[in-house]
Amino acid sequence: MPNVGKMPRPEVSIIIPARNEAESVERCLESLLAQKGLDGGFEILFCDGMSDDGTREIVSRIARRDCRIRMIDNPRRIVSTALNEGIRQARGEFVLRVDAHTKFSEHYAAKCIEILHRTGADNVGGPWRAVSGGSLISRSIAATFQHPFSVGGARSHDVDYEGEIDTIYLGCWNKRIFDECGYFDEELVRNQDDEFNLRLTRLGKRLWQSPEIRCWYRARGSLWTLCKQYFQYGFWKILVMRKHRTVPSLRHVVPLIFLCGLLAGAVLSFLHPLLAYIYAGVCASYLLTVLAVSVLIARRSGADLLLPLPFTILTFHLAYGAGSLFGVAHFILLRRSAHQAGDVAKRLTR
Repeated sequence: MPNVGKMPRPEVSIIIPARNEAESVERCLESLLAQKGLDGGFEILFCDGMSDDGTREIVSRIARRDCRIRMIDNPRRIVSTALNEGIRQARGEFVLRVDAHTKFSEHYAAKCIEILHRTGADNVGGPWRAVSGGSLISRSIAATFQHPFSVGGARSHDVDYEGEIDTIYLGCWNKRIFDECGYFDEELVRNQDDEFNLRLTRLGKRLWQSPEIRCWYRARGSLWTLCKQYFQYGFWKILVMRKHRTVPSLRHVVPLIFLCGLLAGAVLSFLHPLLAYIYAGVCASYLLTVLAVSVLIARRSGADLLLPLPFTILTFHLAYGAGSLFGVAHFILLRRSAHQAGDVAKRLTR
């Protein structure tokens, strides 16, 4: 472990919350160590959730040859506690949160700092660009990831959008923002970044997205892992809404409303033939839209994706809706705590 006290104070502290990322962590760290344009230098705080897949060994090996990397233990193993401990130990004026699934351009950090100064925003980041892991399903997920129909028109998935936004992928802040607005909510297993960004906007802070800030997120490799990811997004989003007593955006509740409509329509269709015809028509219209969008995506990203694309789009919508439905049951109807709900969520998505 380097003697931190004797090292020059860096301009930027890069925080990586991670657990069991042996497959991608070396690629991520190498892209971060290659950062250019930061006159004040940087440090990398790898906040590890007690990985047991070889991640720690990989990070330790790289850290032995580059003293800018420090490993911090995160025994609670969730992203919010990792981020908070990293922020507390950060020595830089600016804090930049990154993800081990992501590869970064060589000017990523410098662009973040430049755009913070240029715009006067309180949190900046680039669009959430997805790339595939190479398999057909991963390519399908990456292609679907950028289409507005799949993600409810979220601007964070629009690779060309520049301007103010309601949430940021990853993020870069002046460290003093955490003294003013608080740290990440440690009740949240997922959506802690959305909750923090919602808190910032409600306090009058500005979030800014720029396509000049470039990074590439590696999409999930199977429909099951995508399902788990979006189930938990929907599940924990309900706790964010309960805490703030608001719906941040209509796109967050549309999958829930849609799924409830499907379930209610299935029951009501048995009561009268007319209701059955209406229900069948609604389902057919949705499926035709899914097929039409699949064709459009396949024309742009490859005809071989046409078969998996409808299933990928359905997974995006239905997994998020199912997670939200369970979240309503646990957080709203049963009034259970985040700790109790976390246990349930882990069992449902194991």
